[in-house]
Amino acid sequence: MADVAALAGVSHQTVSRVLNEHPSVREATRERVQAAIDELGYRRNSAARALVTSRSATLGVVTTGSALFGPTSTLIAVEEAARDRSYFVSVATLRSYDTASMHQALEHFMAQGVDGIVVIAPHAAVASAVESFRAPVPVVVVAALEGATTSDGPASSTMSVAVDQRAGARLATEHLLDLGHANVVHVAGPQDWFDARERWAGWREALVARGIQPARPRECSWSAGDGYAAGRDLAEAVGSGEGPTAVFAGNDQLALGVLRALWERGLRVPDDVSVVGFDDVAGSAYFVPPLTTVRQPFAELGARSVAMVLSSLEGEPVAVQRIEPELVVRSSTAPPPP
Repeated sequence: MADVAALAGVSHQTVSRVLNEHPSVREATRERVQAAIDELGYRRNSAARALVTSRSATLGVVTTGSALFGPTSTLIAVEEAARDRSYFVSVATLRSYDTASMHQALEHFMAQGVDGIVVIAPHAAVASAVESFRAPVPVVVVAALEGATTSDGPASSTMSVAVDQRAGARLATEHLLDLGHANVVHVAGPQDWFDARERWAGWREALVARGIQPARPRECSWSAGDGYAAGRDLAEAVGSGEGPTAVFAGNDQLALGVLRALWERGLRVPDDVSVVGFDDVAGSAYFVPPLTTVRQPFAELGARSVAMVLSSLEGEPVAVQRIEPELVVRSSTAPPPP
């Protein structure tokens, strides 16, 4: 940095301001410093900087290795948000959800000297394992943890941030109820996932609030194949005159399977049965028919996750955060048949 300052004819502090994009530097000075940097091939020494600042400018991210839309989109959003704040991301992927695997991943990050950790934990076992690990750096869990509290510093209890899955399920169900459907069934995701539990609860709350007694949902995996199997049973019931007029699927892949099963049975969506999904996956607007669904704001989720870690590093109180989803209405929903 001293060599850059000498070549540009400025002070060491001015070079530092240019590197940190400080707004007080005149444009001509900034260009002269940048030209010196380019000529000398200067690069910051991250290791030396970490020794001075006691910060590595690196965040650890633990994922479950799932290729599902939600966890994958969350990982991408966290990485982008970290980069926007000039942080690097180191990723550890769990092969299993047991406590030993989680603790091993967290210990790996401790050895790397990360400044904080984001855990993408849609699975209940993952969150439980995090809770039992007392990390010396801020840890943010991306999941709707029950009983989560406010953090007041880097050594405090685990913080959490999540899209409000329950509110999203209520939006989807209330949309169907407002169209006039009284028989709204739920094809649910696996109940060892926080998201699936919350969506089940939101669906039930919306029905009970309208004085409707919910039937037990059909529990599935997140796959289109399971949605198809559930959809075939629902199609048979609809064909016999005893089935629902509307289906709320736990995610868009389940909804896709339901749509295929209804189509094979000769049932029309939404004329005979309305279908709503959850996630707004890429391509859901091009399903046949285009799918009404609940959109999750993953970019905001990533930004808040990173902001919570960095705020906690500064000793600022960090509240548990919930982000509101959005209902996207397309042509897979309509009033029930007369």
